[in-house]
Amino acid sequence: MLTKKQHQLLMLIDERLRETGITPSFDEMKDALGLKSKSGIHRLISGLEERGFIRRLPHKARALEILKMPENVDRVATSTDTSVDEASANVVRGQFGAKPTAAHSGNGNGLAEVPMLGRIAAGTHLHGIEQPAEYLNIPPDMLGGSGKHFCLEVDGESMIDAGIQDGDTVVIEETNTARNGSIVVALVDGEETTLKYIHKKGDKVALKPANKDHETRIFGPDRVTVQGRLVGLIRKY
Repeated sequence: MLTKKQHQLLMLIDERLRETGITPSFDEMKDALGLKSKSGIHRLISGLEERGFIRRLPHKARALEILKMPENVDRVATSTDTSVDEASANVVRGQFGAKPTAAHSGNGNGLAEVPMLGRIAAGTHLHGIEQPAEYLNIPPDMLGGSGKHFCLEVDGESMIDAGIQDGDTVVIEETNTARNGSIVVALVDGEETTLKYIHKKGDKVALKPANKDHETRIFGPDRVTVQGRLVGLIRKY
């Protein structure tokens, strides 16, 4: 779910809070992770915040609060821990192990078989996938054209005002281009994959959530790669 650097930073923040009760400075974080600039720390913190692992405390400098830890990390509660409801973002995560099929095959009943890639792991390119976890039967009229498609399970609520809820399955058409206002799977800095509205203006790219509790993030054009656009949604009740 986390990139290596995000995991390292979360462990560092947790360790310092336990030892001193104070969040390390950005310079300390930068040096500890071997980064060249503090802008990299800003991006890592934004990623951790968007995924619901930490939150910034308002009106306090250098104040971060850990909301949860990765599932594979055992953490004994201390007096600095605070029980807070999770506010994870609409990031698609999980196992990249499958390469989208060339277009999609039928199953004999008029439905298309589309690879279900689970919860996509941040930091992994779609093109590094070898085998799909499973296939879903999708009505052909839900698919945008005859190109490659894949399905993802949504994790979080940053797109909830667009009708996309935690646990929904989104159907994605693989593409590296998208119109302004489209909902896309975007890769940021080669390490963070997220589902957001995309808006391009001049030399800036905005990835916009559909939830007032999440911020729009602005990037240079070389930092964002479109990996697909939303063409359908499946919900289980």
